[in-house]
Amino acid sequence: MESNVRVRFAPSPTGPLHIGGVRTALYNYLFAKKYNGTFILRIEDTDQSRYVANAENYITNALEWCNIPFDEGPGRNEKFGPYRQSERKNTYKEYADLLIKTGWAYYAFDTSEQLDTHRKGHEAEGKTFIYNWHNREKGRLINSLVLTNEEAQNRINAGDNYVIRFKTPQDEILRMEDEIRGKITIDTNTLDDKILFKGDGMPTYHLANIVDDYLMEISHVIRGEEWLPSMPLHILLYRAFGWSAPKFAHLPLILKPVGKGKLSKRDGDKLGFPVFPLAYKNEASGDVSRGYKEDGYFADGFINMLAFLGWNPGTEQEIFSLQELIKDFDLSRVSKSGAKFNPEKARWFNQQYMQSKDNVELTDLYIPILKEKGVSRDQEYVLKVVSSIKERAVFVTDFWELSSFFFEAPIEFDVKASKKNWKEGTSELMTAVALFLSNIEDFSSENTEKEIKEWITNKEIGFGKVMQPLRLSLVGKLAGPHLFDIIAMIGKQETVKRIENAINKL
Repeated sequence: MESNVRVRFAPSPTGPLHIGGVRTALYNYLFAKKYNGTFILRIEDTDQSRYVANAENYITNALEWCNIPFDEGPGRNEKFGPYRQSERKNTYKEYADLLIKTGWAYYAFDTSEQLDTHRKGHEAEGKTFIYNWHNREKGRLINSLVLTNEEAQNRINAGDNYVIRFKTPQDEILRMEDEIRGKITIDTNTLDDKILFKGDGMPTYHLANIVDDYLMEISHVIRGEEWLPSMPLHILLYRAFGWSAPKFAHLPLILKPVGKGKLSKRDGDKLGFPVFPLAYKNEASGDVSRGYKEDGYFADGFINMLAFLGWNPGTEQEIFSLQELIKDFDLSRVSKSGAKFNPEKARWFNQQYMQSKDNVELTDLYIPILKEKGVSRDQEYVLKVVSSIKERAVFVTDFWELSSFFFEAPIEFDVKASKKNWKEGTSELMTAVALFLSNIEDFSSENTEKEIKEWITNKEIGFGKVMQPLRLSLVGKLAGPHLFDIIAMIGKQETVKRIENAINKL
């Protein structure tokens, strides 16, 4: 990179952070770290009508959980602060006035009712109303381009509501470059004169983000595809101010699992997966939205999954540490087309990370679950249990179902397995097995397996006639890890007791 890389993630605090937003933050973070740059968080709260009080904390907590913390932002290294747009209102007004002064913007006094009348009139004629070069100076619209300076100032002094609109150039082919999409051209005659400053004294996104990006020395703007139509205006604003524009990169959408349309919370609710990194409670309604953290996903697996929603490394490798993602990430390998979200792939990533996790770490996560179940066992025992079952788990919350028999005897027995494997004569056979097991001194997995198999061979009994009922007695179903590992773990006394219990119940 020729200059210092500075990128920003600029969400609006209007609710929980969608995974599309997290992916935007992730790509900005990876890009910054790849080039030893700075990752900035800026809160774009200019739309006060949609502001949600706890949303900003949610955003920062989500970034921390994802292990992609910001370098600069609210309350952290405020080199170019403040980082909340609501605290920068005076700055935006200065720049809006500058555009008025240089002729790049104008005051518009049209009321919403007047504009609505214009729209309906155009619709009646089969046309679309656009506030731009076509009609801004014909006298039907009320703005400072048709009023004298004195008339416009008198309206402002009288307290008339007004907005400041950008004066889009006429008859120009604008040529732009996007780091992901390549060359883009647009005829400026098709653009409307966007509002830059609102009657409530707040800037719109367009003015605020351009001014902030410039003042915060942003080198690359990496944001969602939904902002691509705004790129011409933003390029023109940089020109109007006489500033060099940053490089732009517009990321593809994250699509519904069916592949059509943008992924939404409704899709997650319908298909049973979260679309937010953390659970979120709507303070107004009391509704709680599911989060990946609370659903048992590992943060590093979640990030790995997100990275592949729109980017690929060009190799067969799918499992990447954060450092590997930083090293390999490149905007040139980000797709132009939308990335279909696959809930099963998200589970797959989590399962892969489950296998790579240290057993001690997983044990520490499982012990609180056991305590909730009223189970208290020492860490060493739980560690052995975890090591024997984790390969079949997707989430730590799966551990209890996979291992409850290590901690308590089965109360019920699988009906189908019982009918198939507990037949006439099985109770007598299992009584003999229990007696034989009670006389084994070395109750290690290896020795018990050797002794039992020798006994079965000597008795000339089919292995299935013993092994299946034995597993059923100990586990309650035909599932679980190596049978003799279970026997060694629960011990001789508990093994015999469970066999006797099965004989009585079956």
